[in-house]
Amino acid sequence: MTIREVQEEILRLKKEKDFCILAHAYQGQEILEVADYMGDSYGLSVQAAKAPHKNVLMCGVRFMAETCKVLSPDKTVYLANPLAGCPMADQLDPEFLGALKEQYPDHAVVAYINTSSELKTVCDVCVTSSSAVKICKALDADKILFVPDKNLGNYVQKQVPEKEFAFFSGGCPRHAVMSATDVEKAKSAHPNALFLVHPECRPEVVAMADFVGSTTAIMNYAKKSDAKEFIIGTENSIVEHLQFDEPDKQFYPLSVNLTCMNMKTTTLMDVCHVLRGTGGEEIILPEEVIAGAKRCINRMIELGG
Repeated sequence: MTIREVQEEILRLKKEKDFCILAHAYQGQEILEVADYMGDSYGLSVQAAKAPHKNVLMCGVRFMAETCKVLSPDKTVYLANPLAGCPMADQLDPEFLGALKEQYPDHAVVAYINTSSELKTVCDVCVTSSSAVKICKALDADKILFVPDKNLGNYVQKQVPEKEFAFFSGGCPRHAVMSATDVEKAKSAHPNALFLVHPECRPEVVAMADFVGSTTAIMNYAKKSDAKEFIIGTENSIVEHLQFDEPDKQFYPLSVNLTCMNMKTTTLMDVCHVLRGTGGEEIILPEEVIAGAKRCINRMIELGG
């Protein structure tokens, strides 16, 4: 089958079987073209909850599919490829976090959305990269234990100097591998380009940026900007999507190393197999995990909107 033929079958089957297809922005363009919604992880789960479909297919990684299930417990949620995990989400489990909380007993626990639903059950509130600063400012606590991404936590700390932060030394392996040297090389090669970066990158990389924001914020900034050239300091799929969306502008990857193999695990045929009933994995969570994770997410909505 050709890509177009597979896409046509997916479009037919998703209507026939009442599926809503979600594609994280780090998926390939061929998957985005058959999706009902594209965006960041939390935004996709909100769209899934609003959609009328009884079935949800997440083209992303496991914690994203879990968040969909938490917000839509009455829907059947599938992960397109069962192997698609998130190394950052796997860095911390409830038992280890329990030991950390004993070290910082007077700290409120703030968890990045990029964590398992099980971990969220033992946290006070979760945050997205775009809401983290607002929520940490609004949180009724002077001391915060921020997990698992130390780089995002460092970025938030700089915006909220009135509070005391403690961190777990975790983070996104892809974003964390970027260095100031990578930025210098990219800027040397493209001196007229603005540098747009995700706050999961190292502090020295973030400090060199013209704009810092979530994946969606980076894409929106590039689309609205009058500038014509951009170096993209997040997963390289964003370079591809922006090239399609803004063909009169130039977009350059910060590094070839900014490619998430967990995201790339999902293929167009994986999507097709789920719709055929021959692939994927249904996400099933215990009721107590759904309730605990939803409490954490509801607190995020309360504080951050």
